Amino acid sequence: MRKLGMSIAALGLAAAGLVVPATAAHAAASGTSANHCNDIWPGRNGKVYAYDSTYCNGYLGSTAGDDSSWDSAGDGFENDYDKASSVLNAGYTGSYDIVKFYYLANYTGGYNCLDANEFFVDDLSRNTFSTGSNMNNNIRSHKWVNSCDRWMH
Repeated sequence: MRKLGMSIAALGLAAAGLVVPATAAHAAASGTSANHCNDIWPGRNGKVYAYDSTYCNGYLGSTAGDDSSWDSAGDGFENDYDKASSVLNAGYTGSYDIVKFYYLANYTGGYNCLDANEFFVDDLSRNTFSTGSNMNNNIRSHKWVNSCDRWMH
């Protein structure tokens, strides 16, 4: 009877061993794409970046300045209206280190902000503008500001 108990215990441990690595492997796989924003972090260079896909994939562009229309040439983003699914703030900390993203061109419509210490938002679909519109594929302008009352996560 004692051998049967030991066999059952050994079988239970073996089964647990099969389950744990599969769970750990799944966690590592889901973490890999989420970490891509970390992997490409450029350091503090004074720029805001936008990406076509989540987790900072599909580079759209970057700029150190404000951009009143992500559809017009000249201010950093061109033909990028309604395309961003993730954004990164590599601005210098201190003055004008917050990026305020807008739903419409010319800094109008709803807005939401990304602080320099937040670094990035890897999936804009989790955020809304102040008007309630979802931010994913809906940014049309941005500017650097010193304060904000609404924060992306």
